[in-house]
Amino acid sequence: MNREVITLITDFGTRDGYTGIMKGVILKINPLVRLVDISHEVSPHDIFEAGFILKNSYRYFPEGSIHLVVVDPGVGSKRRAILVEAGDHFFIGPDNGVFTFIYESEKIKKVVELTNKRYFLPHISNTFHGRDIFAPAAAYLSKGTPLEDLGTIFNDVVRFDIPKPETERGIIKGVVLHVDRFGNLISNIPEVLFRELVGKGIYEISIGGKVLGDIKGSYSEVKKEQTLALFGSSGYLEISVRGRDAQEKLKVNKGSEIKVLYE
Repeated sequence: MNREVITLITDFGTRDGYTGIMKGVILKINPLVRLVDISHEVSPHDIFEAGFILKNSYRYFPEGSIHLVVVDPGVGSKRRAILVEAGDHFFIGPDNGVFTFIYESEKIKKVVELTNKRYFLPHISNTFHGRDIFAPAAAYLSKGTPLEDLGTIFNDVVRFDIPKPETERGIIKGVVLHVDRFGNLISNIPEVLFRELVGKGIYEISIGGKVLGDIKGSYSEVKKEQTLALFGSSGYLEISVRGRDAQEKLKVNKGSEIKVLYE
């Protein structure tokens, strides 16, 4: 399995040089690896958001890709640094639940706690494990280092709860899982569930006191500043406002309820 791609997701932003430093560490170890930035604009310390972004992106990379995720509010604590082989990909980051969506969607083949200091930088900071532990581990893995050489195999990974939609006769209750940079409200109601329960029946969607009718196929089907519901690229029901921030207009946030009533 080719390991020539390393992707990066962090909450570091680009102002302070942290992401660039991690790339420098990787390239000193393996100058031939290809680095791809997925996002460095995760909300600070938001493990769930990082996991959701990873969930929606990793499948679009070649088999054998290494996904390095450093959103780590527990850096310097006793939380483990881990390497996960799941499906046809590898995932490196803190054992704080950030890979929960991966555990839900892929078969876990192996989990390794990164303990072999031979594959760390010589001096370990208490505040920058992305540089000193995770980046070197990803680089050595990309060069073909066996997983077992990097540490100790274990099984009891940390997971967080992923809110599931609740269903009862004529009702689907969901929540806003994620708000993207455009202010689009991405729910936890998958299109597959909606089609299965609602089909071609009559329905209405409500959120933040706003009631919406038919699901649209694209933003162009409504007027500017009009609210609409559609199924976005992630496969979930989304609420948007054409040309505006839906979160701002509807005064809702992550965790807010979204409801589908149907006959």
